Amino acid sequence: MAGTLRVSVDTGGTFTDVIGIDGVSGAVHVVKTPSDREDPSRALLTGVGKVLTLAGSDFDAVEMVVHGTTTATNAVLEHEFEGIGLLVTEGFRHLLEIARQSVPDGYGNSFFWVKPPRIVPLHLVREVPERLTYDGRVHRPLDEEAVLRAADDLVARGVTRLGVCLLHSYANPVHERRIGELLAEAHPDLFVSLSSTVLPEYREYERAMTTLLDAMVKPYCRTYLDRAHRRLRERSGDLPFLIMQSNGGVVSARAAGDKPVTMLLSGPAGGVLGAIEAARAAELRDIITLDVGGTSTDVALIEDLTVRLTNEMVIENYPVKVPMIDIATVGTGGGSLAWVGPNGALKVGPKSAGAVPGPICYGRGGDRPTVTDAAVILGRLPTALVGGDLALDVDSARAAFEEFGSNWRLSAEEAAAGVLEVAVAGQVAGIRQVSTLKGRDPGGYTLVAFGGAGPLLAAEVADFLGMRTVLVPPNPGNLSAFGLQVTDVKRDYVRTFVQLVPGAEKARAQVAGAVADVWAELEEAGRKELADEGVKAARVEVVRGADVRYVGEGYEVSITLPSGPSGAEALDAVAAAFHAEHHRVYGFSYEGRQDIEIVNLRVQAIGQLHRPAFASIPAAQGAPEAASRRPVYWRGEGRRECEVYRRDALGSGAVVQGPCVVEEYGATTVVPDDWSATVDGFGNLIMRRRSA
Repeated sequence: MAGTLRVSVDTGGTFTDVIGIDGVSGAVHVVKTPSDREDPSRALLTGVGKVLTLAGSDFDAVEMVVHGTTTATNAVLEHEFEGIGLLVTEGFRHLLEIARQSVPDGYGNSFFWVKPPRIVPLHLVREVPERLTYDGRVHRPLDEEAVLRAADDLVARGVTRLGVCLLHSYANPVHERRIGELLAEAHPDLFVSLSSTVLPEYREYERAMTTLLDAMVKPYCRTYLDRAHRRLRERSGDLPFLIMQSNGGVVSARAAGDKPVTMLLSGPAGGVLGAIEAARAAELRDIITLDVGGTSTDVALIEDLTVRLTNEMVIENYPVKVPMIDIATVGTGGGSLAWVGPNGALKVGPKSAGAVPGPICYGRGGDRPTVTDAAVILGRLPTALVGGDLALDVDSARAAFEEFGSNWRLSAEEAAAGVLEVAVAGQVAGIRQVSTLKGRDPGGYTLVAFGGAGPLLAAEVADFLGMRTVLVPPNPGNLSAFGLQVTDVKRDYVRTFVQLVPGAEKARAQVAGAVADVWAELEEAGRKELADEGVKAARVEVVRGADVRYVGEGYEVSITLPSGPSGAEALDAVAAAFHAEHHRVYGFSYEGRQDIEIVNLRVQAIGQLHRPAFASIPAAQGAPEAASRRPVYWRGEGRRECEVYRRDALGSGAVVQGPCVVEEYGATTVVPDDWSATVDGFGNLIMRRRSA
């Protein structure tokens, strides 16, 4: 009998969250287990085993496993750059050193800006004789002997990962592919990434950086994904093992290991998708997500329940030009360390206690105060987490904050309250990145709070921003894992095609034909790769897009086209979509006043998968009863006796008034004074501010 249990696993810096959903009964099972930094596949298998125990099943019951992870992101954030080399066209050795010759916003001038560490130092960059023209013609043949000499020299110098970025290889990959063949034969253990495969677009610096990031994370991702897949096969045969990408779609573990740069925002992408489904069930359209984990906070702005992708992401000052959900990340999470800055100011993050040793209250050897320690001594958190599996050492946390508060002559409670306030300010700054700085008033959106620490401070974040409604989904601590199950198989394809959109009818027809030919080639590649991954043709959808700009501009706006238009009508659709998107992003357009040109053509191939829905819950029977009461510290008020409710005891229609605390497995929701919380028919906890 085929399995019916779909299992998803979200590996974070502190916990690995797992959710199992039975495709027949709809039963949902959630667990959390500590992450394993040395071998993430061990925590993955442990979590899957715990879910199966809850479900009363074994591995034969598993239909598929979907996985999201921050492994690739962590490798970049921690600058694990050793052993990376680069091959470039002769004459372009200083490609990374020159970069874009620009200083990031906020520094004023270059005197105050320090260049970030180069992924590849200059002594590990090698030039190879070859040259292609901008349109892909071979101007100078590839010197294969020079390629082998360069590779031998780099390997002798300790290079284990190699990026290849040749001039104009996006127009013709022949030389890069040949280099790939030569390296596979001469150095089979070398991890190689080709820019014509990773990012076939023009702009050499961004293409080189994206390719090098792919090469950098390839050993970590491919190795542990292969290990996890092998262990899953040993227990349950050849079941599908799918990996979430940064674009909100999944691919096979093999495809993800071949191009791991697409996994950089794998975990946060699942959270955004889960938040959209929660908002859909609550009949909300415009939301801002607040995903607070152990080490960071991820936020995204969603309008009309539609995910917007960006190709202009920067991670740790390094450009990454692959399609990603537009997410901003700040270094504030439940495990973020509190510390004293050089000027004596209270600081929180970005360094984190992680899973090991973790916060002081975990009792695993941590000795520096964290956001979690602050919350527990203030009574915001219970004395045990994860359904009672993790008992908290409140006394040790309090002792640490007594010492920490002495820096400012504050009590332990006052210092802890200050830590939470600084943490909230960091999360507010992240939300402003995706809202206020882009011309959006956060007060017009609903805040969807999730992650282990998201609901803990959500109301205070909303107060800062003038937001009146907060939605806390069911199982918020595992929502990112749930989001992994409400997605489709997705593959993105791009080709640089710089072309003015002409006004003359004859010229317009010629350009339309060339554009159609490129789109058709990309669509064919997408349908073939989805077929190779087992997606039936009837469940494949293809979405066309383009990067377009006004003539004379240096950067583009990405657009998605409606299905249907062809020929000259397709160019009309490109123009109309571009003008509308330019106006949405920048507040103006030059429609009818300035010519436009296409820069890149894009195709996204989508293989539709089954999506579980939010299940309805029974109606509340009478007024909700508190499970207990405990004193909770509120800044400016001191300790105040508050009711504590169990979320699983709150039926549809139940209303609780703040100040109170709502506890559940994996997360705790704090409802301050002036707020109330109502449970809707799908188990969403909707908090509303009672006064202006």
